[in-house]
Amino acid sequence: MPSDVIAIPLHLIVAMVAGGLIGLERSYSGRAAGLRTHTLVCIASSLLMLVSVYQRDWLSAGILEKAPVDPTRMAQGIMTGIGFLGAGVIMKDKLSVRGLTTAASIWITAAIGILSGMGFYHIVALVTVLTLGTLSLYRMLEGRIPTLTYFHHSVRFLKGAAMTEAQIRSLVAEHGFTISSMGYTLAHEGQYFEYDMMLSTRSPDRMDGLCQALAKQASVVEFRITPAGELHTRQQ
Repeated sequence: MPSDVIAIPLHLIVAMVAGGLIGLERSYSGRAAGLRTHTLVCIASSLLMLVSVYQRDWLSAGILEKAPVDPTRMAQGIMTGIGFLGAGVIMKDKLSVRGLTTAASIWITAAIGILSGMGFYHIVALVTVLTLGTLSLYRMLEGRIPTLTYFHHSVRFLKGAAMTEAQIRSLVAEHGFTISSMGYTLAHEGQYFEYDMMLSTRSPDRMDGLCQALAKQASVVEFRITPAGELHTRQQ
């Protein structure tokens, strides 16, 4: 139907924009599942709903009369199996998570395959273009978004020579970091006093400046900064 040729692409484009806006916020907040992941998931969900909404337009009346055909059950079974495949490509390496966008792309590829099997070829072509645009153009956009980077940070002092919390907070803020949480530890039978912190920043290149500043503190015995699964330790 002519009206469907306009309405169905509109559903998918709206899903792409809506998922992209949500993913944009997640990327800005430094989350692992960001712009492209949310966009692909949203498009795939919209695509699968089209199978249910428009199934009577795709199947002839004769087929529907002879047997109770429910394409959504087949789609559900396919996507359940694809979910296990997608989970297999998601890897957690210490503080970093990889493979989320790959899992989402596998999911939407399965959705495209379902529509291909039903013969809805013009929508398949559109969604393929939207998916490729999400994975390529959105990659460039995502690379230009200032995102939060998180760090685990610990500083060890000799007991009685530790910097105060106010001094630590001032030093961290001076180098462009924000303390999200802080804890205290009295280690090695009370010999050392430690601050354990979760830091965040939109300028991860400032990490070296913070390391240099801590290295110059005579009272610092040891400190550790761990960004995205990489360990940076200096001891003096």
